Amino acid sequence: MDASVLIPNLAILAVVLLTDYGTRKFTTSRLVRPFLTAALIVPFFFKGVATSGNGLLIEVAGIVAGLVLGVVAASLMRVFADDVTGRPMTKAGLPYALFWVVIVAARLYFAYGANHVFSQQLGQWLYTSHITVAALTAALIFFSVAMLVGRTAALGARARQASARRTAAPAPLSAPVR
Repeated sequence: MDASVLIPNLAILAVVLLTDYGTRKFTTSRLVRPFLTAALIVPFFFKGVATSGNGLLIEVAGIVAGLVLGVVAASLMRVFADDVTGRPMTKAGLPYALFWVVIVAARLYFAYGANHVFSQQLGQWLYTSHITVAALTAALIFFSVAMLVGRTAALGARARQASARRTAAPAPLSAPVR
């Protein structure tokens, strides 16, 4: 398998799991870390963007699919306010980790299959659909980054809701001091 596919996918998977798995504080740096990883890796593999036709459509489809799957990934995490500090926290377990592993494995299999299993069929489809390999590559990169955006946006919204619920809840009544 080509390093240009393997490295970014495994790097993003590792960073997402290392920053999200288990119970974690909700911090800006934690949410930005996967984007920084992507920003460092993606430029080495990005070959351009299609600006029209079916190439543009497949890139938009990659973005939409990534956003949707990012929101689904975030829904597999519990977001709550810490009882002591009131700060937002997240808890991601095995379903969250498996979801990311399956998505990355599917992307890696597609890349492998494109070169070794269904290359002729994919090439024919790209040709008849007037889609370049660069547009397909861009769509896959956009998919990966959009998944991070969807995850981050959904977690941010849920963290704000958790904080708002905590501050809106009435303080517990305490016994009068005598």
